[in-house]
Amino acid sequence: MPESNAAQNDLELVSETAHEAGQIAMHYFRKDPKVWYKNGASPVTEADIQVNEFLRSRLVGARPHYGWLSEESEDDQSRLANQTAFVVDPIDGTRAFVAGQDVWCVSVAIVHAGRSVAAALSCPARGELFTAGQTTAALKNGVAIRVAEELSGGKIASSRSVFKKLSDRFVAGLEKSDHIPSLAYRLAMVADGRLAATLITANAHDWDLAAADLILAKAGGAIVNLDGESLRYDQKSTTHGVLVAASVRQLPSLRDALGDIDI
Repeated sequence: MPESNAAQNDLELVSETAHEAGQIAMHYFRKDPKVWYKNGASPVTEADIQVNEFLRSRLVGARPHYGWLSEESEDDQSRLANQTAFVVDPIDGTRAFVAGQDVWCVSVAIVHAGRSVAAALSCPARGELFTAGQTTAALKNGVAIRVAEELSGGKIASSRSVFKKLSDRFVAGLEKSDHIPSLAYRLAMVADGRLAATLITANAHDWDLAAADLILAKAGGAIVNLDGESLRYDQKSTTHGVLVAASVRQLPSLRDALGDIDI
């Protein structure tokens, strides 16, 4: 990876571009955008397509030697020829976007050698921009954020079916949060302490996770699998198994709680 000045330039690039992309998406928000369905079930809107085209043009135009991975672009795996790649989700939480709910965001990360090194989540309907870099703190609208260090008394994001399987002892003092359609935004909520933790079922993709992962890490948290391993991105496979996210000190208890049930 280039030296510190270049890394700072990369962070500025993804932050500014994510913010601009969010403004493009807002032109379509709550204005009945055209909607199609991938694989018969997953919605994609004209906003997703326009934002994706903007992101690719701006980002790859600025860093043509970086690879490209996006939910809305066919992955020909040419990105694997590069050590560094953009990993983006033009609109994470498209179902919320279509429904007129404000819980969605533009997710942009730069991944180098499998790890996120610059990240931005633009949540324009809520007026929020989360950022983090290799040597910078996690920021929300320019102000440093921090995870909640304790689970007790906090909220946890989980599917209803998984939450019901957790032991009474584990969930005592915990409140299940309302459903949050955007996984990236859920992770941002863990990073800024509004959620104590989130449990993530299998098959989340790189573009759902890569930007939020770095933001969470710089806020004192982490995303790990049930073996306690951190994630690697921009690999041949872009999907992940069951994951947990919380403050670093709370991850072992979350992993144990999930390890005791059938997910």
